[in-house]
Amino acid sequence: MTEPSYPVGPPSEPLGGAVERVTFHSEESGFCVLRVRVRGQRELVTVVGTAASVTPGEYIQCEGRWVNDRQHGLQFQAQALRVIPPSTREGIEKYLGSGMVKGIGPHFAKKLVGAFGERVFDVIEDNPDRLLELPGIGPKRKERVTRAWAEQKVIREIMVFLQSQGVGTARAVRIFKTYGEAAIERVRENPYRLALDIHGIGFKTADAIAAKLGIPPDSLIRAQAGVRHVLQEIAAQGHCAAFRGRLEAQAEALLGIPAPIIAQAVAAELVEEHLVEEPIEGQTALFLVPLQRAEQGVAMSVARLQRQPPLWGPIDPEAAIPWVERQTGLGLSASQRAAVAAAINGKLTVITGGPGVGKTTVVNSILRILRAKGVSVLLCAPTGRAAKRLAESTGLEAKTIHRLLEFDPKLMAFRRDQYSPLETDLLVVDEVSMVDLPLMNQLLRAVPTPAAVLLVGDVDQLPSVGPGSVLADLIGSGVVTTARLTEVFRQAAASRIVVNAHRINAGQMPERPGAEAAASDFYLIPCEGPEEIHQRLLQVVTERIPRRFGLHPVEEIQILTPMNRGGLGARALNVELQQRLNPDGEPRISRFGWTYAPGDKVIQTVNNYDKEVFNGDIGRIRRIDEDGVLVEFDGRGVEYEPGELDELALAYATTVHKAQGCEYPAVVIPLAAQHYSLLQRNLLYTAVTRGRRLVVLIAEPRALAMAVKRADSGRRLTNLPVRLRALSLSGGADQRDG
Repeated sequence: MTEPSYPVGPPSEPLGGAVERVTFHSEESGFCVLRVRVRGQRELVTVVGTAASVTPGEYIQCEGRWVNDRQHGLQFQAQALRVIPPSTREGIEKYLGSGMVKGIGPHFAKKLVGAFGERVFDVIEDNPDRLLELPGIGPKRKERVTRAWAEQKVIREIMVFLQSQGVGTARAVRIFKTYGEAAIERVRENPYRLALDIHGIGFKTADAIAAKLGIPPDSLIRAQAGVRHVLQEIAAQGHCAAFRGRLEAQAEALLGIPAPIIAQAVAAELVEEHLVEEPIEGQTALFLVPLQRAEQGVAMSVARLQRQPPLWGPIDPEAAIPWVERQTGLGLSASQRAAVAAAINGKLTVITGGPGVGKTTVVNSILRILRAKGVSVLLCAPTGRAAKRLAESTGLEAKTIHRLLEFDPKLMAFRRDQYSPLETDLLVVDEVSMVDLPLMNQLLRAVPTPAAVLLVGDVDQLPSVGPGSVLADLIGSGVVTTARLTEVFRQAAASRIVVNAHRINAGQMPERPGAEAAASDFYLIPCEGPEEIHQRLLQVVTERIPRRFGLHPVEEIQILTPMNRGGLGARALNVELQQRLNPDGEPRISRFGWTYAPGDKVIQTVNNYDKEVFNGDIGRIRRIDEDGVLVEFDGRGVEYEPGELDELALAYATTVHKAQGCEYPAVVIPLAAQHYSLLQRNLLYTAVTRGRRLVVLIAEPRALAMAVKRADSGRRLTNLPVRLRALSLSGGADQRDG
């Protein structure tokens, strides 16, 4: 492991030199460690950076800073790195002899340079037949050399072109890896495709490249890209569609293009089948085609599954429920009995309810009854942590949905679908409020028609991070059997977390523990403004909770804030908490706006199927060295190269949305009026229910009151309930049975 490093030079300076040796180079990310001869330096310099292709003998020009690594010594960390073909005889010989051009080794490179000197590149490119003049080279070898040289030239041209358009080296490598030799042509033809195809490039970056390429600001291609971008942004907020008027107005404001061109762009997107139009609530709405198809798919799967009764035949609840109560030694309440009765005789059943109402007891009772009948079951949940909790509570194996459906990152597709369905009689899905529309579509289409499905979740929590309100829509449609558990059990009622979560959900203010209470698991600290909230939060996290409850401030305390931006947003709090809780972590690496050190708590911000880490997974950095960063997620080490660190962010504080499906020993929740746009009941309820042993709410009273009162401000625009009811009335729809 590399020892600590620290900056020893100015923030950024230029450096140039000839590459003597390539110590390491990753073809996937472009990350490289180079030994470089720099004029004025007696010894070779180590340069760490990113390049699509780099070879000894080439000259590099960099912008970056010096760091002193105690294991590897002085290094230059290049933020930008440009490779220039060699021009000296010595450089050319080293370059050609490095193995970069297939068919040329050190011996033949010496012959080439001896015969043609500095003109050797021109000979290979423009007059390759002259290679035949040299002994030991025939037509086949000549062909290999010229083909390999052409490939290298293409890579060089692409990198120079992309960097000239303002694309950084790491992004340029991703573009080249995605498009290959067609990269320049693809980008020139439509730079806006970068925002769709390349992680880390958004519409604004693509728009800037388009402007450099001379695409007019009022062009139809820009208008179409802008319309699609706005609809994608609306989908990122959870909506499956947008009303046409709102979409066109937002696109006009973003692009500064006259309304008629925006309307023309919408029409073109409809013709090209990127968008689809249909009415919602009497207004014209526009969908991205994949989301409309996903809604149709979920509705058809529900109708298909409900066409047949359960394959295990009718079960008498009057006999089964007393039997399972004797087996478990647990008496069921009236609402729990109704839920069990519905599920053991149902094909598609939803069980919902808040904390402390006995969802786990109900699920275990259902599983015990059905497994006694020989029913085979599969269990899954959206995240690794949720699947682990489900396995612990049932004693059965549980997988993430992606693993259950056998997602193949190379194909970017699921192996399990309607043509290769899951092998089960019953599928149990936990934490369904977290499952977005596209994933629910993939899951249900893989369920064989004879099988039953049990969906379990808390419909009052925040909906999924991705688009849709699947659980709420299934319940709201009225066509899916739903059991809502409401009775809080005596043991759970002793928890102020549970009591106050239900109070908040009912639109009532949470109660503070009385003065006579020796200890509580819920504390409310009123504050006068954001400055006081900030001060109290730091004190509570770094001093009071660790001292009083013995909880580790990094491992066991999670700050959940409504938003990313602002003084009480996740970003600002993370920078400050990193300084307070991990001040001595070394060595440090800075990439994509964050600085990381060993010991830091980090969160995965996108799904990465290759690494099997997903949006919202939280881990700790265990090692940083010249190869990259090792992060431990739930006991499993995952390697990140420097160019991949835009998938991570610090996680001492996260947004409430990112915490869905997770539980923590302690949560601390700041609420201020500056969070106005996000203050709503389901956000506060979700935050409070993330805490297992302790919840501390640090709030301005008016902000807390606002959050408790606002119940419907976050409703998402979907058309799934209408589709479900339409298919139910029509008696279902044809869909290939699994």
